[in-house]
Amino acid sequence: MRIQIFKWLPALLMMLIIFFVSARSASELPLFGWADAMIKKGGHMIGYALLALLYWRAFDLKKEKRGVAWLLALMYAVTDEFHQSFVPGRHPSIWDVIVFDNMGSLISLGLATIYGKRKYSRITASIVEKV
Repeated sequence: MRIQIFKWLPALLMMLIIFFVSARSASELPLFGWADAMIKKGGHMIGYALLALLYWRAFDLKKEKRGVAWLLALMYAVTDEFHQSFVPGRHPSIWDVIVFDNMGSLISLGLATIYGKRKYSRITASIVEKV
C-alpha cells in the first residue's frame, strides 16, 4: 500500500503546483509583453503535459492506462478552470482545457509512447544480437 502512495506523489505535487499558480490573482501574475499569451498558454501545455505523464507513470506506464492518464489530466484541468472562477481577476476558459491542456497531455503521452517503443526495440535488438 505504501509503495502505491509513493507512485502518486509526483502527480500530486504537480497538481499542487498547478493549483497554487492558478490561485494567483491577475494582478500577481507577471506580464510578458507581446509574448504574454504565448508564454501563459505554453505554461498550460507544459503543466498538463507533465501531469499526464506523471499520472501514467503512477499507472506503471501500462499501455492500457494511457487513456486513463489523459482523462485524469483533463478532469483536473476542468476543476482547475472552475477554481480560477473564484480568483480575483481570473476567469475560467473551456478553451484552455480543450485546446492547451488537452494538446499538452496528448502530445506528451504520444511522444512518451514513441520514445518507449524505440527504446524497447533497441533493447530487444541488443538481446537478439547477443543470442
